Parts: sequence; structure tokens; C-alpha cells
Amino acid sequence: MADNTWIMPAPIRTTAMTRSTTNPRLIALIVASSFFMQALDSAIISTSLPQMAQSFHVHPLDLSIGITIYLLSVAAFVPLSGWVADRFGARNVFSLAIVIFTLASLACGMSESLLQFALARAVQGLGGALMVPVGRIVVLRNTEKSELLQVTALITWPAMIAPVVGPALGGFITTYASWRWNFLLNIPLGMAGLALVYKFIPNYREAERTRLDLKGFLLSSTALISLLYGLETFAHTKVDWLYPVALIVAGSLVGTWAVRHFWRTANPLLNLSPFKVHTFSIATLGAGMFSRIGISATPFLLPLMFQVGFGLSAWASGMLILAYFGGNLGMKTITTPTLRRFGFRSVLSVNAMASGISILACAFLSADTPTFAIVLVLLAAGLTRSMQFTSLNTLAFADISVAQRSSSSTLSSMLQQISMVLGVALAAFILNAAEMVQGSKTMDMTDFRAAFAGVGLLSLLSSWMFLKLSRDAGCEVSGHRASH
Repeated sequence: MADNTWIMPAPIRTTAMTRSTTNPRLIALIVASSFFMQALDSAIISTSLPQMAQSFHVHPLDLSIGITIYLLSVAAFVPLSGWVADRFGARNVFSLAIVIFTLASLACGMSESLLQFALARAVQGLGGALMVPVGRIVVLRNTEKSELLQVTALITWPAMIAPVVGPALGGFITTYASWRWNFLLNIPLGMAGLALVYKFIPNYREAERTRLDLKGFLLSSTALISLLYGLETFAHTKVDWLYPVALIVAGSLVGTWAVRHFWRTANPLLNLSPFKVHTFSIATLGAGMFSRIGISATPFLLPLMFQVGFGLSAWASGMLILAYFGGNLGMKTITTPTLRRFGFRSVLSVNAMASGISILACAFLSADTPTFAIVLVLLAAGLTRSMQFTSLNTLAFADISVAQRSSSSTLSSMLQQISMVLGVALAAFILNAAEMVQGSKTMDMTDFRAAFAGVGLLSLLSSWMFLKLSRDAGCEVSGHRASH
């Protein structure tokens, strides 16, 4: 049985501030602001590619290296985040991540060639790899279980809002200013975030220092790079699937080797014991992954359907997506009381079903559908997305012990990234497969209907899987008490 102690015993404090003087919600807001900077940066770059290509005198498709190299850099260094945080202090590493990301943003904005931009994006990926898991560790170390649900809701909003508002904001900045400002805006944001981190966040560090598990780092990084790059390539190819499939298979094999290594090593880079905690396993690897795959595909499919299938402009498509964004925000005020009233098991199962139905409903939309009906479907999809992500992110850490905290944060970040890429890859695969079956050279509404049906059914499947949770799962966090 996992040790449910939440307060860290005998921490090393490198600041005079103690746990009793900290405000968990303030800390969560500071961390969330940094998350938003990182998530927004990733979301807006796609809208700037044509203008960047002109500046660098290259083909727009050549700019895809800026997205790919960032993804691979994150994959390479994210397994290291928990060990670094324990060794040097979570606040120190989180601050370093902000500095790296901010300076790399400056380098991106000042780049004069594709090579310079690619190198800057690689460094940005290092900052991003450390920022999210270590930021979550910062929050976990300063939060009692009774407040975990509220602070998790705060640090979850960047991942829900940035992909929705990012493309529209990036298009506006690129059109009326310059693509460079998409990156240069991170400078004041990063400086403000760094100042707030040092003022309000204490620096806790594990008393016991362990040596770096170099073999584990190399194995896990290689597995993640191969798997994610393979999935990313798979999502953007229509004919030659041999190369991405080979990468996916290689990544899976090396990943299996890494898992065996972590279980057998005395001081592994990643402690896999969190997977023995049922709530963590369900929320990250089981039903939670199926649910995330379906939900993550939706923001990828909607703009494509509106512009390619409906024939709308990028601006009109973006305005419709705002309804999806509104749903994300609208659920925030009722998530906590809903979980307290019904508990994680009921909420996750019912909400996964509602999420699946709302995604399936997108398959029945068309250019002739009344705007108010489209808005209602998108609002429902956004509402269920918000509830599901907040509930999953909270449940994952509900029963995690102090000793498992760093590794569980790293593992959660890795699996969330994999599920996100899997969602896009699955949606793209269905689109391409449906297009080939029809013998068409361009996507039409039949292809989009097939894609929404596929990912929607996956979300519905997760609804049944959540029933494996006990009725009082995560009750210490939700405050729900099941009647027996």
C-alpha cells in the first residue's frame, strides 16, 4: 500500500520561507503562468510558418523542423527532470527552466536563418522539458491534499486554453506586427515569472542525493525520441509509412528495455512504483490515456474541418473555436463541487461518455448546420474537456507518496505528451486512410466524419474503463464520501 503522507518530512530549506507561510493557490498561479507561456509558444508557431519562411528564404515546409526539433528536445530531456529537481532543488530548476526558455525565445525572435532558428528551438525544448514536470513538483511540495483539487484546476488551464487561443493570437500578431513578436513577447513574461518564483516559492530539496542513472536516461530518452518522432512523422505522411512505423517499433522496444532496467535498478532515474498506485495507473496509463487521446485529437481536427471541409476562412474558423474555449472556462467554477458531490469514479465515467458523444456529434456537423448548433456542440466539447483534464490531473496524484512525487510528475508529463501526439497521429491516420479508400486527392467531409467517429468511440471506451475505480477513489482530495 502506498504511503499517503503528503507533507515532506525533514526537508532541506534553502530559503527562510516555510510551508506554513506559503499560499498554494498563489504558487499554482505562478507556475500556471509559466506553463501558459510555454504552451502558447507551441500553439502559435504554426500560424507564422509562411512569414518565417520568407524571412529565412526557404520553403514553408522546411520550417517544420522548428516544430519537430522542439518536440525531440523535450522528449530527450523530460526523463531527467525529476532527478534534477531532487538534486538541485525544484525552485532552482524551475527558475532555470524559465531562464532557458526565455533566452531561447529571444534567440528565436532574433534568428536570421533556419539553422539559427532550429538551434534556438532545440534549446527552448530543454527549457520546456524541465518546466512542466518540475513546475508540477513545485506545486505538489507546497500543497496539502485538501487543496490539491483547487490548485490542479489552476495549473491545468494553460494546456486547455493555449491550443485554442494560440493560432488566432499568433495570426493576429503575425499579420499586424511581425512573427518575431510571437517569441519576443516571452521576454517580459519570463522576467516577471522569474521574479515571482523567487519571491513567493520556497526551495525544497531532497536530503538524500542519488547518482544519475545514465543508462536509464539514455534508454528512456532514446525510446521517447523514437516513439514521438515516429508518431509525428506518421501523422504527416500519406504514403510511405515504413519509416515512421520502424521508428515506433524501435521506440517501443527500447522503451520496454528501459522499463525492465528501471524495475531492476537500485536507484533508477524513474521510480516506476507510482504505477502500483491504482488511481495513478488509471489516470495516466489506462482509461486516462484513452480519454486524452480522443480529446487531444479534437483541437487538431476542428480547424481543419472548418477550413477544408466547410470552406471557412482562418478568421471565421477561429471565431467558432472560441466557443470551444468558452466551454473550457465555463466548467472551472463547477468542477470542484461536482467532484465533491459525486466523486472521481462517477464524474470521470459519465463525463467521458459525454465527451465521447460531443466528439461524435462533430461528425454530423456540416457547412449547412446552423451556427448556433455548431456553437452548442463545441461548447459541450469544451465543457467536458475541461472537466476531464482537471479530474484526471488531480486523481493522478491523489494517492502518491512523498517518495514517489518526483518520478510520478515526470511519468505523468511523459505519458500526457505521448497521448497528445497519439491523438493527432490517430486522427491524421484516419483522415488519410479514409481519403485513400475514397480514391480522392483532397479531404472532404466524409474523411472528417470518419476521424471524429474514431476518436469519439475511443473516448466512449474510456468511460467503461473508469468504472474499475473504487467508489471512494481519491476521496481525501475530492472530499467525496461514498455510501456503502
